Amino acid sequence: MQYFIIGTLLVTGVIHLIPLLGALGSTRLQRLYGIEGLTSDLELLLSHRAILFGLLGAFLIYATVKPSVQTIALVGALISVGSFVVLAWRGELSSEITRVFWIDVALLLPLCFALGASVVRAA
Repeated sequence: MQYFIIGTLLVTGVIHLIPLLGALGSTRLQRLYGIEGLTSDLELLLSHRAILFGLLGAFLIYATVKPSVQTIALVGALISVGSFVVLAWRGELSSEITRVFWIDVALLLPLCFALGASVVRAA
């Protein structure tokens, strides 16, 4: 079961690192999110979001080698993924955001199982 937890953390961590490319500038942000004509305020917010996702992704990958933080890492990942799915569910999405939505939907079940396994292992 530990390999499943590690695999889930690794895959989710790598997926959370991808938006970090958005911190490299507006061209990358436009490509990632399909948003044309970014204002400087929106570029700032999306760049900051990219850095926060990078931070979470790095923590998830770190948790693959540090079992003592795996449960909290999985909780953080589940909150990140689950909140996006809930928020995106109610809106009309671009094709780029729809792709992110379905990736996050696909991550929900493995994250739930990995979190359950991590909690059982800790008990």
